[in-house]
Amino acid sequence: MKNVASVIVDVAAMQTDRCFDYLIPAEWTGSIVPGMRVVVPFGPRKVQGFVMELKEKSEVAKLKPIVEPMDLKPVLNNELLTMADWLTEHTLCFKISALQAMLPAAMKAKYEKQLVVEKDIHVENLPEPLRPHFLKGTAQWKSIEAAGLLPLAQKEVKNGILEVVYKVKGKTNKKIIRKLYLGIAPETVETEASALPAQAKKQRDVLMFWKDHADKGFSVKELSERAGTTASTIQSLVKKGLIVQQDEEIYRDPFEDRTFKQTTPLPLTDQQGKAITPILEKIESGIQETFLLYGVTGSGKTEIYLQSIQRVLEQGKEAIVLVPEIALTPQMVNRFKGRFGNEVAVLHSGLSSGEKYDEWRKIERKEVRVVVGARSAVFAPFENLGIIIIDEEHETSYKQEENPRYHARDVAIWRSEYHGCPVVLGSATPSLESFARASKGVYTRLNLDKRMNDGPLPSVDIVDMREELREGNRSMFSRNLFEKLEDRLSKGEQTVLFLNRRGHSSFIMCRDCGYVVQCPNCDISLTYHRFSNGMKCHYCGYEERVPETCPECTSEHIRYFGTGTQKVEEELTKLLPQARIIRMDVDTTTRKGSHERLLTSFGEGKADILLGTQMIAKGLDFPNITLVGVLSADTMLHIPDFRSAEKTFQLLTQVSGRAGRHSLPGEVVIQTYTPEHYSVELASNHDYERFYEQEMVMRKMGSYPPFYYISLVTISHEDLMKVVDVSEKMTGFIRSRLSGTTKILGPVASPIPRIKNRYRYQCLIKYKREPRLAETLKTLLEQFHQQYASQGLTVSIDVNPYVMM
Repeated sequence: MKNVASVIVDVAAMQTDRCFDYLIPAEWTGSIVPGMRVVVPFGPRKVQGFVMELKEKSEVAKLKPIVEPMDLKPVLNNELLTMADWLTEHTLCFKISALQAMLPAAMKAKYEKQLVVEKDIHVENLPEPLRPHFLKGTAQWKSIEAAGLLPLAQKEVKNGILEVVYKVKGKTNKKIIRKLYLGIAPETVETEASALPAQAKKQRDVLMFWKDHADKGFSVKELSERAGTTASTIQSLVKKGLIVQQDEEIYRDPFEDRTFKQTTPLPLTDQQGKAITPILEKIESGIQETFLLYGVTGSGKTEIYLQSIQRVLEQGKEAIVLVPEIALTPQMVNRFKGRFGNEVAVLHSGLSSGEKYDEWRKIERKEVRVVVGARSAVFAPFENLGIIIIDEEHETSYKQEENPRYHARDVAIWRSEYHGCPVVLGSATPSLESFARASKGVYTRLNLDKRMNDGPLPSVDIVDMREELREGNRSMFSRNLFEKLEDRLSKGEQTVLFLNRRGHSSFIMCRDCGYVVQCPNCDISLTYHRFSNGMKCHYCGYEERVPETCPECTSEHIRYFGTGTQKVEEELTKLLPQARIIRMDVDTTTRKGSHERLLTSFGEGKADILLGTQMIAKGLDFPNITLVGVLSADTMLHIPDFRSAEKTFQLLTQVSGRAGRHSLPGEVVIQTYTPEHYSVELASNHDYERFYEQEMVMRKMGSYPPFYYISLVTISHEDLMKVVDVSEKMTGFIRSRLSGTTKILGPVASPIPRIKNRYRYQCLIKYKREPRLAETLKTLLEQFHQQYASQGLTVSIDVNPYVMM
């Protein structure tokens, strides 16, 4: 008889990162199974835990019993429980972090502290000030704290009169609606109606209304409107038992006010047909394979996704589609909802936690078979997966930056091996790692190099902003771009203006010759620090004052470089007062639904210019956009990150792809101070393959991915000397354990050396094959924990990091 449960408790710490055994009380035997959440006693409090397995006996003699289950059926299936083990190994996180990453935020437990009067003790025995708070026997910790009575309450806890209780509260509130049904047999309606007293005409009408809708349930509001009655009439009928009330759960539907136009599969071009065939073959045969669908912007990748999913659904299986958070535009949702209707659940950060929970429940209850969502949708609790698709697979948002630091692509490939199904990674500008794997035959490459309507890719002009300045144009718009803007306004066509203000730090640059102040020891630009009016290298710590004149051409036009979207909007309003502008950035899209509202009004032609950041670079498909302007292509080039050229190339190619996607031809203007940089030059020719070759040479020289794997260890503490000392010791420990072929750089101060008053140092490990790495890093974490955890030091390890800051 298996009456012992092994539970992972909701306490993320080194000492608790293992299973604890609990006794299953007799009344729960048989109903508690692996994958369920339970409330268990842990030390003085009660916490949430996940049941990992059941067993017949435990090594521990005296087991505490489980308090109660939190679920009626498991929230994690066997596959997800197995994956938690892999995720823990793979990302070096705590098991509890891996388990929680798989559930919607609404299911993470909230803990409430309460003070309870001990059994057999009367409230009168409490000191006078406490009594009014304990009339019901319990009081919230918060309210006692707010009343300033905690010290007094703590004394009473010591005296054994009060007890502190931790209450686990699931946040998941199901949305309940009260429905009314006919409480008598339909054939007796007339008899019952005629038996009502003469003055009860309204009640009679309501009953007669139900004669035609006998099997239907109505809310009070619906019934009042349809039967022309009032709440009090309904209540009278309920009292007489002629109508019965029932509480029913309904889903919060983020799309309830929207109707989706049903669409049908489009005929495929020859190229699309060629690309989809191997995917369909793998779906039929149920064999795992990873495909890289490499297709230019506008080549019809989405149609391939839709038709592959169609085949999966015909087989009775399920599909997961991941799209980057910022590309989860209403347009994307429309395409999937239009093709598959109510078979689709959507998960993204724009939904409230209740809506996310409801979408997740639809998946869990097998009410939908397709999930479209951002990174975390890769954990959708499907049990019969037929395909996983990752659109724009190069996007860095697929990598999670806090524990567990997983990459959605790795999780997708793990799940596809478990289910024996294909994974499709789609992109016009694949990440170098994926393209290198496809070149080696690890992934299968599928090509789409023509646009759907055989339309040409937009023509791209690169404008050298140094020339503009020499000729006296001090505005943020080049003359070329400004003329084209005016032209589009007169023709009634639309423009997208893109400005990427995402960099942490601006750089210092000469506006006459384009010279960027570089660090003499590192091939990276110095970062301008406003408060010290100095420039600093975030890699080696070199510092210097801001020069008065340019060291290269002695010009005095040396400037702190950086313009935000607001500044551009003001400038546009001055220069083109007749233009209607929509600005899309973090500031204008924080309110729920604002993203969608702004794009819809742009799609309906209520604006001439869409000005925005990163979030407008992807997934937009409007027929009337014929001009795309990139205001400064350099913002990302000078960020201290070995991927900066790759990110710049990808972004410019993606943004350019928004123009001329339909019948009207498109033009792109890229403004830059470094027109000779290969990422800018090759993006203007849409030449990914040449970019790939050139960037691979740079990566090989620097020993970076895809030639090497990397892991980043970051140590932080409020005391700088402590960080330096511990990071030296840790780096020494890593060096002593790993092979000589592995390169270990550091420890050095992180590119952002202090965040929230904590100093940060890092050590970078570059390796090709390092069988002892996982074991070494695990030992490092364990030893560090024993020695330094109590001193407030933190260590984080990122395997294959995407953000080097």
